[in-house]
Amino acid sequence: MSEAGMKDSKKFVQGLTCWRGEVDPQPLSGGITNVNYVVEDGGEKFVVRVGNDIPLHQVMRFNELAASKAAYEAGLSPEVVFHTEGALVIRFIEGKTFDASDVQMQTNLERILPLLQKCHYDMPKYVRGPALVFWVFHIVRDYAATLKAGNSNHLNTLADLQKSADQLETAVGSIEVVFGHNDLLPANLLDDGSRIWLLDWDYAGFNSPLFDLGGLASNNSLSDVQEKWMLEAYFDRQVTDELWRQYSAMKCASLLRETMWSMVSELHSEIDFDFAAYTEENLASFKAALTEFNQI
Repeated sequence: MSEAGMKDSKKFVQGLTCWRGEVDPQPLSGGITNVNYVVEDGGEKFVVRVGNDIPLHQVMRFNELAASKAAYEAGLSPEVVFHTEGALVIRFIEGKTFDASDVQMQTNLERILPLLQKCHYDMPKYVRGPALVFWVFHIVRDYAATLKAGNSNHLNTLADLQKSADQLETAVGSIEVVFGHNDLLPANLLDDGSRIWLLDWDYAGFNSPLFDLGGLASNNSLSDVQEKWMLEAYFDRQVTDELWRQYSAMKCASLLRETMWSMVSELHSEIDFDFAAYTEENLASFKAALTEFNQI
């Protein structure tokens, strides 16, 4: 976002009607979908997520709000204390934001997995109002159309990517439907010293549990041994060849979606971030994972 845009967003946050006094919002780094601020007010700290709907990424703020409230009720995420058009205010949690090396630690994996199970199976009890479906293969097809319409620099790769997506969708086959987080980057996990919080519900929606499991693995470079442990612990059974193939296909799809998300962001995002480099990184990871999948 431009300097002028940051000034406008800061002024917008200052003017929210939830504050008890004058506030000085401080930018919170790390987000590549929204602009975020930390605000101190009345001896308490809050995070303000600034952003409107992003139809290009199928981010709808009514859905983020409903999921954030449900996540609080399910004991996964901090409390939503205020919302209005363009802003979501949640309680600030002091803690360590994870990186991939944290997620790779077996002790942390054993703490994260129950969070996913609670997200998948408990959150639907608390979600109110309309809810979205996050079907990665629809999203990939929609991204392809957006890239064509925007005359993207990646047009020469789209046919191959779409062909791979069709192959992967067939391999995934029938699915169980749960409520997914769908964006398991390490930075969306926060350890306060006694528990882990699951943050940021922009992309939440009903989905296969394999997408979150595959995303957790691909976003954090888990080993094959860790992946098989994760599947066995999650499903409480041995990993069959069929389950491994379905899971591997969904892991590839999660990498493809992240790649094409970045391609679209190259065209349309105003966030100050090197999306071109992020595209290259994720495309290389997707190609490597697809090669492994084709050898199964």
